Amino acid sequence: MNNKYSILSAALIALGIVVLGLCIKGGIDNFANKDRKVTVKGLAEKEVDADKVTWPIVSKELGDDLPDLYTRLGNTQAKIKRFLTSHGIKASEISVNAPIVIDLNANQYGSNDRNYRYNITSVITVTSNKVKLVRSIIARQADLLKEGVAIVDGGYENPVKYEYVSFQNMKPEMMEEAIANAQKTAEKFAANSKSKLNKIVSADQGQFSIDDRDQTTPYIKKVRVVTTIVYSLKD
Repeated sequence: MNNKYSILSAALIALGIVVLGLCIKGGIDNFANKDRKVTVKGLAEKEVDADKVTWPIVSKELGDDLPDLYTRLGNTQAKIKRFLTSHGIKASEISVNAPIVIDLNANQYGSNDRNYRYNITSVITVTSNKVKLVRSIIARQADLLKEGVAIVDGGYENPVKYEYVSFQNMKPEMMEEAIANAQKTAEKFAANSKSKLNKIVSADQGQFSIDDRDQTTPYIKKVRVVTTIVYSLKD
């Protein structure tokens, strides 16, 4: 009987050692695989036409008599608005800013050698989603010279601005494309490392940007999204 108990005890101990070994091996494998990850970036880009344009039309009146200047200013603004509406711009797309009046005599550092006292700047702004139409009118603004209206450069303060406001509609599609590109990159890495792609450990919502395609075509936008995804790897 003692021999039987001894054999049984030895068998149980051996079995326990085997189970313990398997548990230890599994723990070691899990620990070794826990940090087996790959971080990849997915990129998606599209070129789109701007769908909103803001066009500030700047004109100036110079002189010494304020009432006369305001009369001239009103005539100039009326000619500009007529020009715009005759080419298809709606009245609701036109706004007139308050004029900016500079009294040159009030500038103590200015030169006294001048031919006029007042400089009045007027800005009429066209805001429209008809980008191609507005661009065609911008190309024809020299026609205003025939009516005695000189349009001046808006400079940094009043540039023509093109935007892409329908961006939200394309976000899901671009994110899907960026994630698919990230997965392709991760799969190549896993294959090269003799592994297989496992689960997504973490992912960001993607960084979106909208920029001009180049300096000469600001009405064409480049929409770009970059997403970062971390995958776990398995054998």
